[in-house]
This record gives sequence, structure tokens and C-alpha cells, in this order.
Amino acid sequence: MLDRDLIEQENDARDAAHQRDFEYTAERLERDGLDAERVVAEVAAFEVAVPSWALGTGGTRFGRFPGLGEPRDVFEKMEDIAVIHQLTGSTPRVSLHIPWDEPEDVAALRRHAEGLNLGFDAVNSNTFQDQAGQAHSYKFGSFSHTDAAVRRQGVAHTLHVIEVGEALGSGAITVWLADGSNFPGQMHLRRSYERVLGCLEEVYAGLPEGWQLYTEHKPYEPAFYATVVQDWGSSLMLAQALGARARCLVDLGHHLPNTNIELIVARLITAGKLGGFHFNDSKYGDDDLTTGSIKPYQLFLVFNELVDAAVEGAADFAPDYMIDQSHNLKDPLEALLQTVEALQRAYARALLVDREALGAYQEENDVLMAERALQTAYERDVSALVAEARRRQGGALDPIATFRRSGYRRAKVSAREHGAYVPPQSL
Repeated sequence: MLDRDLIEQENDARDAAHQRDFEYTAERLERDGLDAERVVAEVAAFEVAVPSWALGTGGTRFGRFPGLGEPRDVFEKMEDIAVIHQLTGSTPRVSLHIPWDEPEDVAALRRHAEGLNLGFDAVNSNTFQDQAGQAHSYKFGSFSHTDAAVRRQGVAHTLHVIEVGEALGSGAITVWLADGSNFPGQMHLRRSYERVLGCLEEVYAGLPEGWQLYTEHKPYEPAFYATVVQDWGSSLMLAQALGARARCLVDLGHHLPNTNIELIVARLITAGKLGGFHFNDSKYGDDDLTTGSIKPYQLFLVFNELVDAAVEGAADFAPDYMIDQSHNLKDPLEALLQTVEALQRAYARALLVDREALGAYQEENDVLMAERALQTAYERDVSALVAEARRRQGGALDPIATFRRSGYRRAKVSAREHGAYVPPQSL
């Protein structure tokens, strides 16, 4: 982990300018009847889980270009996540993927995490890939497969993931299925869904007390004609059929271009079935790009719905927040720091929406002023507010600059002995 003194030194070097910025921002907000301290407190309390799979360099079907100093196992990934938490104060939990990051000694991993002040969020199963030594292939599906033996294998794996998660102290499992078809006629559209529901019912029956099951939808890839759980409606149908502890997970990249994701969020809140998020961004499909890098206004509008639901006390509203990204070109640690900052900014801006005024404009059908109420909040400079929130959590005023100053990546290049090129500015 980083030297605590380094973070304090970096903060001290920025303190005078930060204080001026914060006081100016607070004064501007007070003039408009808004409370800067409330926003800082809310942002400081915001938490998002980091996925274990995001700490190494990702890739595409054309290739992968690994970076220097990548973690070699899940224990080293935990160390990197602990650094992100040090710098942001907002990432105290890890979302673990099984089998990619399943440890041989689960108890040792939990002790390692506790030593780094980390815990575990939702665990993630994998029935979209064949693993070495498994008896049956998922080439034609898992939970939807026509062969009952394949379905039993998929259910057994998912129940195993729950057992691992329980030993780690997790409280939820996310199930994303690649099941579907590429061609008309390949798959019976109704029966395939019924088989998926049947398998999920077995998984749901195996949930430990207090656990949640999150169903995740995706319109295409790798099934390009008809994915079984292809939209939020299919996911909602499954969650409603399973029971109170089944909810829907919204991945921001799992939607067709121009989909109104904030409307989906609102509908799931109304149904009492919003389980959580996988945060990322996309231009064309499931791009898994850095959150807020392509559609920052959409991210703000999603958070606007979340804040609105919290303010109004929506029933059964307690979503989990997780990141799901693939960092093909950026240093994964820096990209995750950038993501947390983007989430903090979007949340802060949503907290600054004048909801009383917005509600009045909506009731009066004043289209321009209602839109302006959102745009005014989105256009506010909240950088000093989120920086102050991080500092009060023991984090850095400027996480990326402090990370680069720390030399952490350079130290890991030496310790982990990877042999790939990294631009000098990343060291």
C-alpha cells in the first residue's frame, strides 16, 4: 500500500488552492440555496465495488497487450484495489469472479483482504466459457441448454460460487448468461427461457440467508440473433418469478445504442427490483470503457434517478454499485481511479438538482425550465466538493497525480517481473 505520509504531503501541496476553490464553490451554492456540506457528506459515504478482473490489462479478440507490473494472482489484485481505496476512500469491497480469480485457500484470501481493510461484494459465476476439465461444453448454452446434464453442471458451478462467496463474507451473486442463438430456428424461444428460469429457481433455493441474486441482461454477444435474457423486461420477469431476494442488475454497456437507460432504472425502482449496477461506458456496444468517458450526461441522468428515489424513500431501494470495465490501453489502476472520480462527480451533481423546482416545472409542464433544472446541476463544477469528500475519507485531493507521484507502478514492475512496454509517463 502507499505511504500515508506521501498522500498527506501531496494533499498539503494542493491545500491552499483547494481551500480557495472549495470556499468559492460553497459560496456559489449557498447563493442558490444549496448546501455544500451535505453534498460532501453524501459523496464521502458513496461506495462502489471494484471487480477483480479489471486489475489486469484487458484485450479484444484481436489481441492483448499486457502492461508492466500487472498483478499475477488475486492476492496481488487485492493489493492494487487497496491502493485505489486509499486514494479515493470509496472502494472498500471487491467483486470476485469465479473461476478466474478463485483462490486455492479461500480463508487465506479473506484474511489477506481484511489486512488490507477490504471486504467482498457480489460474486460472479461463469457459464459462458468452457473451463479445463469440465464434463460438458457450453457451446450451445448453459442454463438454457437442451441437455439436462449441461444444465446441472451450470447450476452446480453457480452453487459452488455461492459457497465461495459465503466463505468470503459476500452477500450476493450476479448471474450473467451468454445463452442464446445466432440464427432463426436454432433455439426454441419460449422453452429456452423456461429452462433458464428452472435453473435459476434451483440457484435461488440455494441462497444463504440474507443473500441476493442479481439477474443481468444483455441484448447480444455472443448470441447475435436471440439472447435469452436480452433486456430488462426479461430480467424483471425472472426476478419477479424467483422471489423477493432476486433483483435486476443494470450494466450500462448492456444496451443497444441510444437506449434510455435512466428510464429503465426508473422502471426497476418502481417495481422494487433494482439490484445494482455494473458501471462502465460504451460507444457502440458492450465496450467496457471507462465510466463517464463517452456519455457523462447519461451517467448524471442515471444518478439523478437514484438520488430522486432516495429522496422520496422509494420502497425496496438499496442498490449495490460495482464497476465492470476492460482496460485495454490505459493503466488499469489509473483507469479505475478515473472511474471512481467520474462516479463521485455524477453523484455530486445529481445531489445538486433543485428537486422542488424541478417537480414544480414538471407539474406545470414547463418543458424548458424542467430541462434547465437538470442542466444547471450537470454544468456545475463539483471538483472541489468531491476532492474534499475524498480527503475527509483519508484519500487524495488528486488521486491520479498522487498515484503517479508514488512510484507504485514502478515498484510493481520490479516486483512482479512482467515484460511488456509501458509508456514512461505511467511510471
